[in-house]
Amino acid sequence: MKPQVEIYDTTLRDGSQGEGINFSVADKLRIAEKLDAFGVHYIEGGWPGSNPKDIEFFALAKKRKFKNARLAAFGSTRKKGVPVEQDDQVRLLIEAETPVVTIYGKTSMLHVKEVLRCTPEENLAMIGDTVKFLKDHGKFVIYDCEHAFDGYKLDADYALATWQAAEKAGADFVVLCDTNGGCLPNEIAAITRIAVGKLNCKVGIHTHDDSGVGVANALAAIDAGAVHVQGTVNGYGERTGNCNIISTIPLIHFKMKKSCVPTKSLAKLKELSLFVDEVANIRHNPRLPWVGAAAFAHKGGTHVNAVQKLASSYEHINPELVGNQRNILISDLAGRSNIVMKAQSLGFKLTNETPELKAILETIKQREHDGYEFEAAEGSMSLLIRAALDQKFTPRFVIETYHVSMRRDVKESVCEATVKVRVGDKISHTVADGDGPVNALDAALRRALVEFFPKLKTVVLTDYKVRIINGKTGTAAKTRVLITSTNGLREWGTVGVSENIIEASLEALVDSMEFALLKK
Repeated sequence: MKPQVEIYDTTLRDGSQGEGINFSVADKLRIAEKLDAFGVHYIEGGWPGSNPKDIEFFALAKKRKFKNARLAAFGSTRKKGVPVEQDDQVRLLIEAETPVVTIYGKTSMLHVKEVLRCTPEENLAMIGDTVKFLKDHGKFVIYDCEHAFDGYKLDADYALATWQAAEKAGADFVVLCDTNGGCLPNEIAAITRIAVGKLNCKVGIHTHDDSGVGVANALAAIDAGAVHVQGTVNGYGERTGNCNIISTIPLIHFKMKKSCVPTKSLAKLKELSLFVDEVANIRHNPRLPWVGAAAFAHKGGTHVNAVQKLASSYEHINPELVGNQRNILISDLAGRSNIVMKAQSLGFKLTNETPELKAILETIKQREHDGYEFEAAEGSMSLLIRAALDQKFTPRFVIETYHVSMRRDVKESVCEATVKVRVGDKISHTVADGDGPVNALDAALRRALVEFFPKLKTVVLTDYKVRIINGKTGTAAKTRVLITSTNGLREWGTVGVSENIIEASLEALVDSMEFALLKK
């Protein structure tokens, strides 16, 4: 079934212009394949006339078969004073051999006079010549009207003339661009409505997030008649970024009740968001709408109590519809329902009637008061609940003594840690070097424990964070250490708190190893 709104992804071109984003050719190919499998309608691969990387990408991409998406090459109208057939940049667009070519041209009289420094008539000719040339070569042509809204507000008649020049030359889509990201939704809607009424071809929208309303502006344009949305995964892009299609797609489907990507793809929305972040080597934003870890997180006791009874009381949709999940947070604001739902998600058979529930809640609130943080420390949380529910529960091992020292010789400084561990009636006393005191302590602890628990060979630390809890006491301040560990199958967090950063680190490390040894 033909979608009511088409999704045009420009992560590989516009998104790569964002600060800290640098895709290799292999990265771009992987993302393109993922986008195609997800079901977007167009994938803008890059600008073949701008750099060797994009030329190589198109050379490799044309050998691949895309099931759902059409690949687009991006470029500009011909240069002023140069016949279109002699323009090298336009030639490279043809040589990219993509079924779709997207070009941009000037809408604003300010840019025509001050940037292009040509006559208004020459700019119209540049638009018309290039679109017609590409159509004559069998291309599906999308014309991006740069500064469409700013240009219209400056000189409405001329802006409309540029859009009509593209339409008359055969453009399949005229896409209105809020290039500076400075317009408000009501402006976007009013001008889009005018464009839809004046043009016979289809109209699209391309927004930026400089004012924080990139997604809202895209929705306003759709409401005014646009049937094509351009954006990037996770809102990557120059300055503050582009319209985020990860937010836009579910808004179109669930809120506007319009079809866009295949319905079955919506459950893979979070997966797509995480995948692109991983390829870009960007830490995922937990506060992203729809797909972030905090998108369906509940912390206040009254909220959790309501969600336990009726999820829709504080959730606008079922998180599973977009591949996400509910997250019950534990803190000093927690109520009984927080503990019950969090414990159940961790595998414990806990209910509101469990006798130990009150003691667990009081312990957590006291620990939080002391500086602990359990929201991202489900490993430590599990151990706390386990100890409260099972009076016979004892740790699998005990640290008898430990010592950390640092020495410096002529060439380098070396940190050394010794750890004495008791397992039952057996003792292991080990020593290890490390890049720092915590690394040395970690190595010594693992060396001691692997002797008794071989499964710990697979456990590795993947993240280590330190937070000063109260800086008023200076270097004597209490420190919270949060570490993340994995065994290759699952990932968990643990926490330690002490005025001594080494002590806090050891507490978190011990919890991590103890949690790894727990049976579900």
